[in-house]
Amino acid sequence: MVASETKLDHREKAYSLLYKYSENIIKLIEVQMDHLTMPQCPLYEEVLDTQMFGLSRQIDFAVKLGLVDEKDGKELLDSVERKLSALHEASMKK
Repeated sequence: MVASETKLDHREKAYSLLYKYSENIIKLIEVQMDHLTMPQCPLYEEVLDTQMFGLSRQIDFAVKLGLVDEKDGKELLDSVERKLSALHEASMKK
């Protein structure tokens, strides 16, 4: 019983950390778009690509360890991509 509770706790912590990382990416891109660069800027694209690659690698690692369900990891990554796409569209309308 204790082992399954520990495993569940590790899974919850892993997903929580990945979620926080994804939220940090969104905040970073929001700040960059609001204050520094436009979406067409190579710096913007570099930051976005690097951060999203890092998140996808961390999700893959957590999935391989059995800490995050593959479906949940994909949904998290898709959610971040949708939010970033919405930010991009909003910035283009400014």
